[in-house]
Amino acid sequence: MINILFTGEITGRPGIQCIKVLLDKIKKENDVDYTVSNCEGMTNGFGIGKAHASQLAKMGVNLSCGAEKLFYKIDMVEGITKNPFILRPYNMNPATPGKSFRIVEIKGKKFLIANLIGNSQMNRIAANNAFLSAERLLEKAESENAKLIIFFHAATTAEKNTMLYFLKGKAAAVIGTHTKVLTADAKVLYGTAYISDTGRVGAFYSVSGFESQTEIRKYMRAIPERSHECWSEGRFDGVLVSIDEESGMAVDVKTIAERCTLERPENG
Repeated sequence: MINILFTGEITGRPGIQCIKVLLDKIKKENDVDYTVSNCEGMTNGFGIGKAHASQLAKMGVNLSCGAEKLFYKIDMVEGITKNPFILRPYNMNPATPGKSFRIVEIKGKKFLIANLIGNSQMNRIAANNAFLSAERLLEKAESENAKLIIFFHAATTAEKNTMLYFLKGKAAAVIGTHTKVLTADAKVLYGTAYISDTGRVGAFYSVSGFESQTEIRKYMRAIPERSHECWSEGRFDGVLVSIDEESGMAVDVKTIAERCTLERPENG
């Protein structure tokens, strides 16, 4: 069996703490062969800086994906071209820097792991049609004799569910991200593993990883205000996909939600 772990969005320093404390433990307990993360909130919850990007591999993450927040830190615009282990969405403008898919071999089986961004309610991002892009990726995977795995960063469960039915029986997995809330709809359909959202790695009792009072004020007053990392109880969310070594298709999927005690730094 091939076991691939997809983590929730690593959100700020609390998320980094959870990765440091729990990732190795979770990998050993579940016999994980490969780990994929959502990294676009790693630096203070907004984007990922070059230093944090290089830290991912040292912490045991094999591949990371990001979407609309990926280039919030200016050094990532240049840094992503030098880091082949971070994927920007495949359906972004071709002039966007960085790689959008990666072909890897796990236990002798080839997989094409690709990152896509949804089109519904993602108005800040000009992206090509996600479904036509998925079709091209499927053709690319077939030409490489690889199985397709899609990391789908989309705002609506409807769009993500539609992608599942579009790729059922063809892709090994369609893994949803964006809302940072672990969903309860993990399933395998005709050999395609699916979940609407892998959740987050960071503060559980928070608003998307941020301190709640600030977020409440923003809604009440409609005045922009800087969000602050939350240091409540930590949690490591994710999903484990088990894939048959011979067929390259999923046979099982289970969610992971482990608590983590957070230690707030003295300076923050």
